[in-house]
This record gives sequence, C-alpha cells and structure tokens, in this order.
Amino acid sequence: MQSDQFERQQQAAEAQWHREQRVAELNRRRDGYMQVNASFRRYRTHLMNFLWTVHKGAVTPDAREVVEDARRDHHSVFAEAQMIASAAVLIELDGMTTALSEVYRRIMCLEEGNPDQDGSFNEIRTDFVRLWERWERMRAVMRADIGLGSDAGAPSAIEP
Repeated sequence: MQSDQFERQQQAAEAQWHREQRVAELNRRRDGYMQVNASFRRYRTHLMNFLWTVHKGAVTPDAREVVEDARRDHHSVFAEAQMIASAAVLIELDGMTTALSEVYRRIMCLEEGNPDQDGSFNEIRTDFVRLWERWERMRAVMRADIGLGSDAGAPSAIEP
C-alpha cells in the first residue's frame, strides 16, 4: 500500500514537472517571438526610412549606420529565434529574413546608382506592402504556435 502511494506521488510529481517544462518552453518561445517580431519591425522601419533618404538624395554615413545597426540586431535576434522556434515558425522566419535581405539589397543597389531593372523607388516601395503581408502571416503562425490563434476557444498550448 505504501509503495502504491509512493508510486502515485512519483507519477504526480513527474506530471507536474512535465507541465512546468511545457510552460517554461512556451515562455521561452513567446519571449523569443516577441523579440524577433520587434526586431523585424525595427529593421523594416529603418529600411523604409533609408529608402526615403535614398529617394531624397540625402544619404549620410549616419543614415547608413542606422540601417546597419538594425540589420545587425535583426541577424542577432534571428539567430536566437532559430534555436527556439517551432518548424512552422522557422519556415516563416526564414522567408521573412530572405525577403528583408532582398529589399535591403535592392535599396543598396538603388543607392549606389545601379538599381535592378525593376528597382525604382516606387517598385521597391511596393516591396514593403508585401513585407507587411508576410509579417502578418509570420505573426499569425507565431501566435498559433504559442496557443494564441484567432479562435477564442482554441486550446492553450500548455494544456496536457
């Protein structure tokens, strides 16, 4: 009888440990997703501002450094997110990073006076609309991954 009680206590303790691990993992992903989301937004905003600076012909070393700082921050936060993201979120992160890198490249080519054939200011500006749409998809996948999908009655990611 005492061994049965001990076994039940062990099982309860193990179940509690597993719940705590799921909650801790969910918190790590949530925090990482918040950081990468903020980093993507910051980088996108600085790229957009830099595009306008290029368009006005007012590029300075300081303006370029702001973009490069945002880019470095994005790469650092993205690297951290790669270690905690689910497979579905990682696909979105990779796609968003690729899209941002392409917009960065197109803006730099325009700034250097060697734009892509479809790399005018207005054409690059439309890239930001696509980035926003992609960001909304990425954010939705992140939210779903941590149990915050669009359905109010959706089960929590920390339920057993």
